[in-house]
Amino acid sequence: MMAEAAVTRRVNAIASLHVDATNGADEESRRSSSAADDSPVVKRINDAAAKDNDVWVAVQEGDMPAGNSSQPLLFRTMKVKGSILHPYRFVILLRLIAIIAFFIWRIRNRNHDGVWLWATSMVGDVWFGFSWVLNQLPKLNPIKRVPDLAAIRDQHEYSTSGESNSNLPGIDVFITTVDPVDEPILYTVNSVLSILATDYPVEKYACYLSDDGGTLVHYEAMLEVASFAKLWAPFCRKHGVEPRAPESYFGVKRQPYTGSMQEEFASDHRRVRREYEEFKVRIDSLFSTIYQRSEAYNRKHAKDEDGVLKATWMADGTQWPGTWIEQAENHRKGQHAGIVKVVLNHPSHKPQLGSPASTDNPLDFSNTDTRLPMLVYLSREKRPGYNHQKKAGAMNAMLRVSALLSNAPFLINFDCDHYINNSQAFRASMCFMLDPRDGENTAFVQFPQRFDDVDPTDRYANHNRVFFDGTMLSLNGLQGPSYLGTGTMFRRAALYGMEPPRWRAHESKVNDDKGKQYGRSTLFINAILDGANQERRAITPVFVDDEETVSSEVASLMACAYEDGMTTWGRDAGWVYNIATEDVATGFRMHRQGWRSIYCSVEPAAFRGTAPINLTERLLQVLRWSGGSLEMFFSHSNAFLAGGRMHPLQRVAYLNMSTYPIVTVFILAYNLFPLMWLVSEQYYIQRPFGTYILYLVAVIAMIHVIGMFEVRWAGITLLDWCRNEQFYMIGATGVYPTAVLYMALKLVTGRASTSGSRPSRRKPAPATGGDLGLLTEQAQHAVLGMVFNVWILVLLYPFALGIMGQWGKRPAILFVMLVVAIGTVAVVYISFRATYPVGWSDMAASSLGKAESVVAAGSSG
Repeated sequence: MMAEAAVTRRVNAIASLHVDATNGADEESRRSSSAADDSPVVKRINDAAAKDNDVWVAVQEGDMPAGNSSQPLLFRTMKVKGSILHPYRFVILLRLIAIIAFFIWRIRNRNHDGVWLWATSMVGDVWFGFSWVLNQLPKLNPIKRVPDLAAIRDQHEYSTSGESNSNLPGIDVFITTVDPVDEPILYTVNSVLSILATDYPVEKYACYLSDDGGTLVHYEAMLEVASFAKLWAPFCRKHGVEPRAPESYFGVKRQPYTGSMQEEFASDHRRVRREYEEFKVRIDSLFSTIYQRSEAYNRKHAKDEDGVLKATWMADGTQWPGTWIEQAENHRKGQHAGIVKVVLNHPSHKPQLGSPASTDNPLDFSNTDTRLPMLVYLSREKRPGYNHQKKAGAMNAMLRVSALLSNAPFLINFDCDHYINNSQAFRASMCFMLDPRDGENTAFVQFPQRFDDVDPTDRYANHNRVFFDGTMLSLNGLQGPSYLGTGTMFRRAALYGMEPPRWRAHESKVNDDKGKQYGRSTLFINAILDGANQERRAITPVFVDDEETVSSEVASLMACAYEDGMTTWGRDAGWVYNIATEDVATGFRMHRQGWRSIYCSVEPAAFRGTAPINLTERLLQVLRWSGGSLEMFFSHSNAFLAGGRMHPLQRVAYLNMSTYPIVTVFILAYNLFPLMWLVSEQYYIQRPFGTYILYLVAVIAMIHVIGMFEVRWAGITLLDWCRNEQFYMIGATGVYPTAVLYMALKLVTGRASTSGSRPSRRKPAPATGGDLGLLTEQAQHAVLGMVFNVWILVLLYPFALGIMGQWGKRPAILFVMLVVAIGTVAVVYISFRATYPVGWSDMAASSLGKAESVVAAGSSG
């Protein structure tokens, strides 16, 4: 009953998305939201809830902490039903026992004719088993936590005298971008527009865009966004629009209406869509507009200058302090001054209703709040000779600057190609941060990453549902999910490196010594404790008496040299430096301190973004992740170095996340020589052969049974699971070797060592009979090799698709021809083996790998 009540409140809250957006609307419009109960959005939620009831059950909530007994619970905890969870755990235990028994049997029956082959395969199989244990142990207790949006409204939002009021805390929203071409500017403006229009009290949040390229295009795009948002945001609030990124909203062919003003919607929709098309034209023309304007100004001012002036000019007739189109000294991508531009100032704390429809304004916003949240453009200083630390450095600069401009106790970060797909996402995050049970010890709330424009079969495993909906749910039952780089709500105190309240011996203080670790800005140091207080509801600047001093301090906080000296930035404060996967390392630091995290998956998805559209981009992405994982293992973020505050299985999970690419050493050895059956009877196969096969079949079958259980409780499809298996093999054979080689070279500082090897000493192959049949050992080897090669082809099929270039041209004929070729070689081999039993064996003296271990290795990842 508890779970059903929570789901009902959740449905009602999301069904009435348009109500809270119209701050200042009367209560009658709030009650009219019940008419949306039959909307497709609510139907999706009901269908998801019904599906969840088949797998998940509510957990009996624990006792409330002292002093908070009157506060409602803001989320509900769900666990997997015992009828699914207990068999799942039993099969895991059974497989662990089978693996141990298998290793014992192999040691007792080792092959004395090829000891080095046996030893190599044994080491590989031990690593496969070990990596499977690292991957499987943290999955023993999957937990789902469901935010209760109705409860947080009841607790933190209320109406007086017809006006809506809120005591929800403030939020700073961070977006990072670098290049308006490589990261299309249309994605960035849609991300910002979705944030400006989201359903959260307007005066309670601010949006920051960090442009690490320092281009004028991004700044002027924000000016255009601010102008169009005056129409877009009230339109979204009036009609309960979802999603609130216009490109995605207008791109949907059928848009179910959930608002309460159906008669006005059609005309408003046409007008706003026309305005958006004109807005896109202006955005697309920014490059040429800025170029033409700059050319005109340069011609005008060249008469007074020596030589030819090639500056980039702003619309107000001043030179752009950032990167110029034709880069010059102090105006290059890696060399320019810091820039902070407040595009939209802090709004007032009272709703500002729009005007009725008129000739100049055909949209009636008379009952709609037209305020917009604060919007800030910034680009940190860049100078030669400094390691700017890429995204992590930009995020830390933004963290410091926002402390003086808004200083919200919570913040959320997005990549520039992600947008808000569910306008209730911020409230959903607050359900966990403000929950009276253990909310104050929650460092961050991680949402899954969902993507648009992925092909129907997801051939490159972009959705990655096995990880997002499987592994992350599992970690939810421990200390919490890892930080995944985007779509994450943070507690500012955790980013400053403060300890969670449960581990705090006394109230945190920022003394002089600690202040030096945060840098030289007195204003920033004074703002640290204030921003760490979750009771801080306003986001107005803390220091407003001397604007000139504040501006000077903001500039120093973005300076390249600010972090020099004994500061803790990049290690104990902010985002972690000197590692490609700064997100995972940052989350690890918080978990090591004793903080917890929460995984939150809602419907519709909270945020959506774009995924790599071709195999090259996808593999480069995987390469960065795998290389960063190994860097993490060989750094101070090693899981072995975490203290006693980290949950033991959480430590195991991080160890798995930082060592998984190493498996490529053994998989690659098997995959490089797939024609294992070309070797004669001297090739290593564990004896007795029948027992060996039984063990392998049992171990492999059990891991697939375990996978089917995970498919069930994670709510993923069988295709998701198969794609995960396929792309694991692609990564292990095509990307992980590069990451491992890079890490090895880094560890030895560029020194490569080679060593000679003696030829293996092998006994002569005994002569065998020349009868040719399927029951001979040679035929058995051939059949086993056929199975191996066909399995490898199945796993690597997406590679062929990528090479062909188009999804419509499936290389089926290539696949069939390879299978036929393998079969032909097998027949030729058996024929020659029957005619030349001894000589052919000596020619095939090399070891070539075994099939079953590769299958087990692919599944263990």
